[in-house]
Amino acid sequence: QIPYRLKELDSEFDSFSQVPESPIGREEEPHLYMVAKKYRKVTIKYSKLGLEDFDFKHYNKTLFAGLEPHIPNAYCNCMIQVLYFLEPVRCLVQNHLCQKEFCLGCELGLLFHMLDLSRGDPCQGSNFLRAFRTIPEASALGLILADSDEATGKVNLGRLIQSWNRFILTQLHQETQEQEAPQAYRGAGSSSFGTSGDSVIGQLFSCEMENCSMCRCGKETVRVSSTLLFTLSYPESAEKPVKDYEFAQILKRSICLEQSTQAWCENCEKYQPTVQTRNIRCLPDVLVINCEVNSSKEADFWKTQAEYAFQRALMKRGGFEISRGKEISLGEWKELGNPDMGHLYSSVEELKNIWIPHAIKMRLTKNKELDICNWSENDELSPSDDPDSVYIYDLMATVVHILDSRTGGSLVGHIKVGETYHQRKEGVTHQQWYLFNDFLIEPVDKCEAVQFDMSWKVPAILYYARRNLNAKYNLVSECRRWQGPRGQRPWLPPHPPFPPPAVKNPIEANVLLAEASLARKQRKCHATFIPLLLSEMPQAGDLVGLDAEFVTLNEEEAELRSDGTKSTIKPSQMSVARITCVRGQGPNEGVPFIDDYISTQEQVVDYLTQYSGIKPGDLDAKISSKHLTTLKSTYLKLRFLIDVGVKFVGHGLQKDFRVINLMVPKDQVIDTVYLFHIPRKRMISLRFLAWYFLDLKIQGETHDSIEDARTALQLYRKYVELSQQGSDAEDFRKVLKALYEKGRKLDWKVPEPESQSSPKRKAWGALTPPPRRA
Repeated sequence: QIPYRLKELDSEFDSFSQVPESPIGREEEPHLYMVAKKYRKVTIKYSKLGLEDFDFKHYNKTLFAGLEPHIPNAYCNCMIQVLYFLEPVRCLVQNHLCQKEFCLGCELGLLFHMLDLSRGDPCQGSNFLRAFRTIPEASALGLILADSDEATGKVNLGRLIQSWNRFILTQLHQETQEQEAPQAYRGAGSSSFGTSGDSVIGQLFSCEMENCSMCRCGKETVRVSSTLLFTLSYPESAEKPVKDYEFAQILKRSICLEQSTQAWCENCEKYQPTVQTRNIRCLPDVLVINCEVNSSKEADFWKTQAEYAFQRALMKRGGFEISRGKEISLGEWKELGNPDMGHLYSSVEELKNIWIPHAIKMRLTKNKELDICNWSENDELSPSDDPDSVYIYDLMATVVHILDSRTGGSLVGHIKVGETYHQRKEGVTHQQWYLFNDFLIEPVDKCEAVQFDMSWKVPAILYYARRNLNAKYNLVSECRRWQGPRGQRPWLPPHPPFPPPAVKNPIEANVLLAEASLARKQRKCHATFIPLLLSEMPQAGDLVGLDAEFVTLNEEEAELRSDGTKSTIKPSQMSVARITCVRGQGPNEGVPFIDDYISTQEQVVDYLTQYSGIKPGDLDAKISSKHLTTLKSTYLKLRFLIDVGVKFVGHGLQKDFRVINLMVPKDQVIDTVYLFHIPRKRMISLRFLAWYFLDLKIQGETHDSIEDARTALQLYRKYVELSQQGSDAEDFRKVLKALYEKGRKLDWKVPEPESQSSPKRKAWGALTPPPRRA
């Protein structure tokens, strides 16, 4: 008989498990189930300043970078984070660089570099997603969503992210195979990854399969193929009660799949009932599993198996060992017990809703049969086990679908962040599970990563990595050598350190040399810049004046509140259209060396000509007379300048870098909008500052990025001059007070007509580029 205390405990367990039926496959009212707050879809509340005053730190107290969710097709943010924290993949794509304009491997590497540099600030994958939208296979697979699809819940995000998972692994495998020499940037081939015609993706994920088809006539056909991931296949649930399965059993039947189907038989010369079996020839280093929980049928199976596992864990914790029987029903499980289990009540919640293990043991027998079993993280191999033939896989990530009809649902990831990442960010040796919900990041307990309450939290993707994987790819020793003795950094720089030696920056100085324009009608007389000579290559600390102009791709979405104020729901989507860099020192100071117009294939809804100077046709290669380039080409130029260590001088650079999608260390940015600013008072325009301090009239009819970049440089020189003239900081503050008083009197408008302006003009303000060198 069951003791009284166990009966009482069991009734309380039942009350915990009384959750509504899984809403998978049908709509439910939002009040019928509760989504934990940290798992809910995070949204950004926009103000007049856009994102500048949004408190991202409230959602992320770590030094790891989140990703912004407001960009179209940002549903894949969680999977981008999973790939980033898989060390060999991160090193692979950051070493990869090719000349293909829309290469996901290149864009992913550039995005990972931003995640490396960030100290807890969110990044956005706009450039990666822009390239993603151009891939025909992505469109054919239905992976590219309309802006409204994700928000309205019209799409099954769990199924979508599993398709995206298969797509991205296949795409990266193809893109990172051995590059042809003419199509590779110089320096990109120096990487130790992806040589000999193979790719690291293939080495990590690929598993060779032997597919056998047996016709009833006895004709056997064997075909060899490979796969980068596996999809779970569940048993038919016709039997009642549902059997008790370990996760390893379901995984084995999914890998070594056996099914009956109609197939063509060459011997019979017609379609015949055929038994198809699949066996694997090798084991992958990273085991990727799509869970395929796409209906209430699969969800109920997970729920039932989790209940079996829960009862079994209670028995084990209570010291009651029970042999696993496949025909035991849940009711029979509950008839078993131990009177000493009452003390387990405080920790019982960590046992609920768990079916998958944190580790799996796999090996191929001498007969090439697959042997799989659940494994404890603390278990050790027996002396008879061959370490080379036995693979222990540790769970490193789970991607889950959050069901919430109020927001259309969302996707989040649980990721076990390893020692190398904690060493690089914080200089400590540590492992920890984290929840990644776009820009919300917080540590979670290891059990939470494998708990799936099927009423609102549904598993989608599992990543298991072979134990000591980084050591196999020679990454651990590299990182430790870079970190210094005892895994500690000998110094803590003001901004994130450069990547460890396992990542060799493939961007070289030749990206700044002269290049051909994409525009067919460009004439030499329209050249507005002089490329750098090798003798002019920038050094760390050199000044570079920068300005960028933008166009609008999508209009802002806003609503009018009852009090008459406007609330921004979704900001306008901007795209960089022109980037200008001017020399900050030397005999050619003020002369541009980059003045690129960015070609775009996306529809522009507003060229913002009054503010940008960009006119229709300027970005079209067929009719443009400008120096037209790809975004990737210009982006690499700026990345090279950042990596060299130059200091960018400009006005309002924070917004410019955000739209360009660049992460620039703060000590490499000199922003004149903050140099001439009193805290808690308004920001002052470049036009007003130029008139007040430099006696220059700029931005008369339209903006010009060359003029703006030069003016920002002059303002910085003026700031240095004023700062040195005063005996202390109070003197410069008096200058700023006088500036603000003048601005208020003039309503911050440059006075007209011309007679009100000082007749003096700086000679540099009228500087035009010298004749183009031969």
